[in-house]
Amino acid sequence: MNAPPSTSASGPRWLYLHGFASGPASAKGVWLDAHWAKQGITLTRLNLRVPSLEHLGLHAMLDTVRDALGAPNDRAVVIGSSLGGLVAARTAEADARVSALVLLAPAFHFVEQLQRRMGPNAWAEWKRTGFLETDDHAEKRRARVHHGIVEEAQALDAKRGPWPDVRVPTLIIHGRQDDTCDVRYSREWARDKRHVRLVEVDDGHELTASLELIAREADAFLTPWRGVEPARQVFTGR
Repeated sequence: MNAPPSTSASGPRWLYLHGFASGPASAKGVWLDAHWAKQGITLTRLNLRVPSLEHLGLHAMLDTVRDALGAPNDRAVVIGSSLGGLVAARTAEADARVSALVLLAPAFHFVEQLQRRMGPNAWAEWKRTGFLETDDHAEKRRARVHHGIVEEAQALDAKRGPWPDVRVPTLIIHGRQDDTCDVRYSREWARDKRHVRLVEVDDGHELTASLELIAREADAFLTPWRGVEPARQVFTGR
């Protein structure tokens, strides 16, 4: 799904961002693509394995999304899963073309959560060797990822702050049994933000048992963007 996303005068383009070690053909992305196709909405599933999975780069991901947003006057609804959710939020805080977000188990505090899951020994080994052995969920094989993505994420957090400063309407759906991206980070980020709706579900990180609920919640939340797009809403209340 690398073709340039289409747009029209009737509304914004819709983009889907997959998660870490996943790809454009991820189960959630394909399912949501089919769901919205029935409504005449084209969901463009971006490839964030850039420049490659082995040398995965956060800035390369952000560049890929920025290029897909279109012309200066275009607008987009961005749906992001896990690391794709973090990339979506980081894009929205810096680019006025993003009109709304749907974040599925977003990887807020990506480095902190990754370090917690791996433990001190594996974390130190990744930094020492330069590569992490992991499952490539897209190609169903073992692969490795360079430590550079951690360094990029740390540098971006230091520059912009650890929490994305998003001012557009945002829906978060997160599983209470998520042992990859802890739901407490979504709770903390959403707290006291009137433009953010957090929906917690009894599910794990993949949210495979919640696809119908995701579709219902997203359809309701994104109603203003399923026809003629309203003026961009900017929220200044914190």
